[in-house]
Amino acid sequence: MSERIFIGAAWPYANGPLHLGHIAGAYLPPDIFARYHRLKGNDVLMVSGSDQHGTPITLRAFEEGRPPREIAAHYHEEFLDSWEKIGISFDLFTSTDTPNHHRVAQDFFLALKDKGYIYQDTMALLYCPRCNRFLPDRYVEGTCPHCHSEGVRGDQCDNCGKPLNPVDLIDPYCRLCSSLPEVRESEHFFLRLSAFNDQLLEWVKGQSHWKQNVLNFTINLLTEGLKDRSITRDIEWGIPVPIPGFESKRIYVWFEAVIGYLSASKEWAKNSGDEEKWRQFWQGDAKSYYFIGKDNVPFHTIIWPAMLMGDGELNLPYDVPANEFLTLGGKPFSTSRNFAVWLPDYLERYDPDPLRYFLSVNMPEGADTDFSWQEFVRRNNDELVATYGNLVHRVLTFTYRSFDGAIPPHGEFDEKSEALLKKTKVVLDTVDRLLHQCHFREAIRTAMSLAQEANRYLDEKAPWKRMKEDREGSATSLYAALCVISCLKTVLYPFLPFSSQKLHRLLGFEGRVEEDGWSIAKLPPGQKLAPPEPLFTKLDESVAAEETARLESARAG
Repeated sequence: MSERIFIGAAWPYANGPLHLGHIAGAYLPPDIFARYHRLKGNDVLMVSGSDQHGTPITLRAFEEGRPPREIAAHYHEEFLDSWEKIGISFDLFTSTDTPNHHRVAQDFFLALKDKGYIYQDTMALLYCPRCNRFLPDRYVEGTCPHCHSEGVRGDQCDNCGKPLNPVDLIDPYCRLCSSLPEVRESEHFFLRLSAFNDQLLEWVKGQSHWKQNVLNFTINLLTEGLKDRSITRDIEWGIPVPIPGFESKRIYVWFEAVIGYLSASKEWAKNSGDEEKWRQFWQGDAKSYYFIGKDNVPFHTIIWPAMLMGDGELNLPYDVPANEFLTLGGKPFSTSRNFAVWLPDYLERYDPDPLRYFLSVNMPEGADTDFSWQEFVRRNNDELVATYGNLVHRVLTFTYRSFDGAIPPHGEFDEKSEALLKKTKVVLDTVDRLLHQCHFREAIRTAMSLAQEANRYLDEKAPWKRMKEDREGSATSLYAALCVISCLKTVLYPFLPFSSQKLHRLLGFEGRVEEDGWSIAKLPPGQKLAPPEPLFTKLDESVAAEETARLESARAG
């Protein structure tokens, strides 16, 4: 029986290019998961969009002297181009600046207000006398009151992960002019998070399938007790508060951005011709997965579930498989601090699948992992080219040359061939289980172990040496290896869609890989093969030095 799977990927701020930390943390994992479930024949909806509101956009606009909407629109188009080139297969990638999203977010706000979960009150805010303005979250930096990290923004500490308000910071200063702000009162709306504390804690404790770090972090925050949080801000850019008298204020970005999962689903449904189709993924037996980085955990395991509980008619998250950080020289990638390897720059010079491979096999699932160009080149050359690519190329080349460009007939399989074919089925089933559980790093390593096993098998069988005296035995060994390759194009498709589709064609199949489903595609003897081509390109060792020098130059600049 097929499953119905909703996949929400974090909404990137449209204030700069995508970088490799974004991809490893929040965009490659859901794409792997979506491609896997489509192969399985499940009904999948994967959505996200550009987060075009909030202080990251207005700060970039201030720095560049351009309107926020112009900044956001520029990066939104760049995102769309990057998704296509790296192969992130959204069903819809929209933005928070659409009339649809404004309407859905305001309706959600009013619905929670009508139920008593949103109320009006005054709050102490930081105000910059020199700039003559209130300072929302990222307009302020200071020292975290919890872990005492310095240079922390006013919305959340990147070091300890705890959500903050600007007035919580120790020794705060205005990011625009570095002045010492003063505290003033302002009227705002608050989400009554405290009303959901016990209900959330009971629900979270039942999520035994969550990652342990996500579960523990969430339980700790709930055990400490939730405080109500303001959900409006003194800012000019964003969704207007739909209440008379609050025309100068906007709905806070963290509140309306998570509603984007719902508004995007409704937009997708309307585009499909059935405006109610979104309900199939938000009600009933559908499972919803939210793929994010660890800095977004409380918004998706506490705040968004509380909002959904307040609504009362929509499914709570089934899983929030958040990743830790991909680091660069031990430090987090950062758009606001211009510290990153930018995805558009990578895609200008290299193929997408080697990056997808590196980020998959090195995915920061349980702890931070580091990116280096040296390790990228090594894995490309030693693993993709020398292990997987070499297996495919030598089997297809020899088969094509020796059997008239077609899949050969095979004789009876001997013990070693039977063992290899049995392992192939075991790997198919094991990767199936691992991907279903969102264990992506272990899944791709399991798949690559099959390529290693097949190489050892070929080295022992050496069909190119046996060809003259035992043509049938040679053909049988090659057929067994081709079965492995057919399996690899399937189990590696979620990770390496471009090379898997190429291999699909080289094996003589038509159409798309997805059409064969999660199975080892049968190889009928006599099926014509395409002329062999290498799957991957070996990179010169100088690439690591060149890219590292380019990175150092950008840092210095």
